[in-house]
Formats: sequence, C-alpha cells, structure tokens
Amino acid sequence: MRSFLWGVLPVVFCGCGQGPKEETGAGGVAAAVQDTVQVLLLKADSLKKTVDLPGELTAYLQTELYAKVQGYVKAMKADIGDRVRTGQVLAVLEAPEVNTQVAQGDAALQAAKARLTASADKYERLNRASQAGGSPGIVAPVDLISSHDQMLADSAAYEALRQQAKAYTEVSGYLYIRAPFDGVVTGRKADPGALVSANTLLLTVQDNHILRLRVSVPEVYVAAAAGNRSLSFGVDAYPEQRFSGVLTRKTETIDAVTRTELWEYDIDNRAHLLKAGAFVNARLALGRRGPSFLLPPSAVVTTLERKFVVRIKDGKAGWTDVRQGMTTDAGIEVFGDLHAGDTLAVKATDELKPGTRAIWKLRP
Repeated sequence: MRSFLWGVLPVVFCGCGQGPKEETGAGGVAAAVQDTVQVLLLKADSLKKTVDLPGELTAYLQTELYAKVQGYVKAMKADIGDRVRTGQVLAVLEAPEVNTQVAQGDAALQAAKARLTASADKYERLNRASQAGGSPGIVAPVDLISSHDQMLADSAAYEALRQQAKAYTEVSGYLYIRAPFDGVVTGRKADPGALVSANTLLLTVQDNHILRLRVSVPEVYVAAAAGNRSLSFGVDAYPEQRFSGVLTRKTETIDAVTRTELWEYDIDNRAHLLKAGAFVNARLALGRRGPSFLLPPSAVVTTLERKFVVRIKDGKAGWTDVRQGMTTDAGIEVFGDLHAGDTLAVKATDELKPGTRAIWKLRP
C-alpha cells in the first residue's frame, strides 16, 4: 500500500547571488526560467509484505542405533521403509561371552545367598541360646559377636554379587536393539553374520509423523514477522500444492555469520506426503505493529557518509538523516525525524544543498 502522495511543484532556486535565468521569447520579452522539482507529501500508513525464504524439512526425531557390545549380528528384523513401534526389536546380536558372564553371575549369586542363609541361621541360634534362661555362660559373648559380624559380611557380599549379576543381565539386554519411538527405518548398515564392535552403526530411525521446518529469518524481518505464527510453503514434489506450518520455537539469537535467526515450524505429516531433507520455498507475511513511512527509491540519497532525504521546510531545502527498513513494492521503508505531511523531493540529490531557498506551489 502506498504511503505517500506526490505532486509536481515548480521550484526556483536562488543561491550564489544568481537570480532566475532569463530567456528571450518570440516577442523579444525576457521571461524567468524556473526549474521543476517533483515533491511528495509524506503520509503514514500500515506496512504489509510477503517474502519468500528458503527452508529445510527435518524429522521431528531422528536416532542412529549403534551396537553397544562386540558380537555377531544374529538377525535383522527391520529394513528401510519399515514402520516400527516403540520397544520393537529391530536387530539381535550374538555374543557368547556375554551369556557366559550372565551364567557365572547367577551361579556366584546363588552361592553367596547360601552362605548368607547359613551365617544368618547360626547367628539366630546363638542369639536365642544366649537369651535363654539356665546356666550362665552357655554362649560366649565373643562367639555371638563373631557370628553377627560374619552374617553382616555375607550379607554385603551377597548384595555386591546381586548388583554384579544385575549388571550382567543389563549387558545381555544390549544384544537386542529396540526402537526408541514410533517411526520409520530410514537406514540399515549391517546384515546377519557381520562382526560388529561397540559403536558400530546398525540402523537409523526417524519419526516423520511431524516434521520440523527450519527457516533462517533475516535480521531485518525478525520484528516484522513476530506477530505471525503461521506460514505457507511449497515443495518441488508437489508444485501445485501449498502446505502450512505453525511456529513453535526460535533460537532467540542472531547468527553472527548469516545475520539470521533460526525459526522452527511444526508440520503435520500424518499423510506422509512430505519427506525429511526436502528443501522448501517458505512464504512469510510481514507487518509493522505501528504506521510506517514509505518512499520511492529516488527520494533517498545514499553517500559514503550518510543516508538522507531532502525535506523542504520554510522555503528552504534541508537534509534529514534516515535509516532504511524493508523494501516493498510501494517503496522503501525509512525511519528518522519525519512526520506525516512533510514535503520531500521525489528525486533527491546531494547537489540540492541544505539552505537552498525554494519557491513552490502545488499545481491545481
């Protein structure tokens, strides 16, 4: 939407002690020659704009599944494209030494339990005998204390072996590779019979029911787009179809290299039309909370030292410094000491020096 009105005003410049130029007409009569300068009357209005920005679709969740122990691949129960559920077994490894450790741990635990049972029974019998009535000294105090200490030692040994056996059992669970969430298998890197070591990549699983659309928003647009939490986008696979997303998170910082802020939109992909990794053309609607001033590009002068407009006030031309905002079809957004109703030169130039007197009037 255009935010300025402009007309053509005849302006006579009077400077350097020179009067208006004269020209001899057909009747030999001298006439004043006036230079014509186009001016506009500044008007504040709302700014609206849409910009197209590149983006990338990524999976909402993605996990690479690695072997945790050394062994052989016994079975691969999933392949690329398979949809899996949380906890589903995707691969089985075989490691005989792990099974041996589990068996040894169970045997040692049973032996420790038997020793604890025996020492606890001995202590209970001695304790009851020492508290029974009859002849004093039937149980020596030192024997009672010794049996109690032995029971505590056997109890501690049993607990240590129980924890060790538990650790062996947990390690044996590493032989089963399970899906961490509902999703689809997008990569398979091993086959049955292969020897794998710890940290060998086996499978890649993605959750693509929801996709993340990542868009790097230029710094100049960050504030103008803050009020709009949705956007539309297109992909090459469906050139005639538009999709939409909802803004869910921002990095809350400007990247020092790209001068952009990363925004993430959640995309409902239950129909599985969109693919993670695809590039998109995102369309973002921009707008200012308050009114803005828009000028034609020719009204803004840019030099090595400054950026300014030429404002005519009290019959004189003056330079007013401005800062440039967004560029729209209606003109360039500017900020500075400007007010609605100001008269500005449409084709400004640094040759129109400050203080130059001008006489103008708006043509009917």
